[in-house]
Amino acid sequence: MTHTDKMVLTPTHDEAYYRPGVGITLFNKQGMVFVGERLDNLGAWQLPQGGIDDGEDIELAVFREMEEEIGTRNAKILGMIEDWIYYDIPPATARKLWDNKYRGQRQKWIALAFLGDDSDIKLDAFSHPEFGRWQWVPLHELLTYAVPFKRDVYQRVMESFACYVGHCTQEK
Repeated sequence: MTHTDKMVLTPTHDEAYYRPGVGITLFNKQGMVFVGERLDNLGAWQLPQGGIDDGEDIELAVFREMEEEIGTRNAKILGMIEDWIYYDIPPATARKLWDNKYRGQRQKWIALAFLGDDSDIKLDAFSHPEFGRWQWVPLHELLTYAVPFKRDVYQRVMESFACYVGHCTQEK
């Protein structure tokens, strides 16, 4: 296991420096996963994610964030990675986003089955859209879309949620 894997999977750092959030792995009926291209960083694709509000339940947060980012709540929860997954973001990004309050994020990752049609996805449903384009991609290709500081997170998501596309490699 590399140092980075240890940091992401078994953190030894102060969680106060990591913003709590949810990560969304949304599967369509064909077993493909939703990724969106960030409006503020063209060419950077990611899975939907967002913060958990103070006192907010994880399940409420995942559906709220999904609606805010892709315009729909039309899904059901399949499973969740029980561990918090931590990652650091580049220092300049931490300054810009959170005025150095956080070094990165700690996230609960949830797998969801999309119950709607592609026409239900509306990236501009809210006043501050995050994504300009979106597509469905095979789960095993997530690393090709991930920015470097999220690759360990996406690797864990791929391994943990492979069962939802018939490729069980480890227990969630």
